[in-house]
Amino acid sequence: MLLATRNAKKLVELRRILVSSDITGVQVLGLDDVPPFPEVPETAATFEANALAKARAAAAATGLAVVADDSGLEVDALNGMPGVLSARWAGHHGDDAANLQLVLDQLADVPAGRRGAAFVCAAALVVPSGAQTFQTQSVVRGQWRGTLSCVARGSNGFGYDPIFVPDGDRRTSAELDPAEKDAVSHRGRALRALLPALRQLLSVQR
Repeated sequence: MLLATRNAKKLVELRRILVSSDITGVQVLGLDDVPPFPEVPETAATFEANALAKARAAAAATGLAVVADDSGLEVDALNGMPGVLSARWAGHHGDDAANLQLVLDQLADVPAGRRGAAFVCAAALVVPSGAQTFQTQSVVRGQWRGTLSCVARGSNGFGYDPIFVPDGDRRTSAELDPAEKDAVSHRGRALRALLPALRQLLSVQR
């Protein structure tokens, strides 16, 4: 099965969640493990559309069952932004430090009671059945509510994790250990919502 990402930290996280959810006996690959192919840009208006487009492109190019995700941070005081633009909010894709700092700067005068936010993840499973045709297409969403701190804390995780404080906790996402984060995170929730489709796929293939 292919996880359509080049983000090494995200790949580790996704693999860990699958293993902890008893999805075993499957070789899990990332995009760097398969021959290059034209990847679709993440230009859709929703996480779901981006995830599905990435999964379809990867499945058509490789012939593998593909899980793809698109995720980001929706900030209440910014009318849901950066949203699907989260990875390139500061102008350069994948510049985590710059993206995080820009959000902090934009919220500099926003009081604690109005710093609500949510991590959102849409995950798509696509199984090819032939050239440009697909046997299975499932898309699910996971959401993780919290607030944004005024300073970054913690060294676990990536992206906006160091400023995201989950509801019911005082630690940032970057201060949680991996097992704690997987149990409650947006990505963990989305992948667990895909489990029935994944288990069905595995039972058919076996």
